[in-house]
Amino acid sequence: IDANQSNVSYGVSETFLSQNNRYNYAVGVTTIISGEILIDVKNPADSTIGEIRVDISAFQSDKSRRDKAIRDRWLQSSKFPMAVFSPTELRGLPNQYAHGDVLDFEIIGNLLVRDISRVTVFTARVSMDGERLTGTADASVQMTDFGFEPPTVAGMIEAENDVDITFEFVALQVK
Repeated sequence: IDANQSNVSYGVSETFLSQNNRYNYAVGVTTIISGEILIDVKNPADSTIGEIRVDISAFQSDKSRRDKAIRDRWLQSSKFPMAVFSPTELRGLPNQYAHGDVLDFEIIGNLLVRDISRVTVFTARVSMDGERLTGTADASVQMTDFGFEPPTVAGMIEAENDVDITFEFVALQVK
């Protein structure tokens, strides 16, 4: 995975109670990602995805105050800086592949955030152009599944429990 061309983002709905319940969709992004994808062009069903590691201590949103609070109080990323996704199954890959085809499939695996691991399903869409694989993978998780309550700040702001995770990636052939 080429970290220079890839990113992982979270999205969380939040309500500003002190501003007449103003709605906001907060997004944080990191580009500190590593992992490997092995594509078997002759038999796509034999393709594999290795462990994907994401530095969650590097998430940045449009508010540095939010980023600090998330790092310190909720993700505890000074203690647990890496989220790790360990794929266990690729579901829905075709038996044949032609260059330029767009493949839609699911990636099932274990997502480790802090010290808690949960089975998570990502919906992926990928295509290959020459030696370049591009794609996105999306999942939705709940904060409480990973041992923390949605952020609330003294009657001023409340976040939803649902977190959208989006992984936009480019993988290049290693020579």
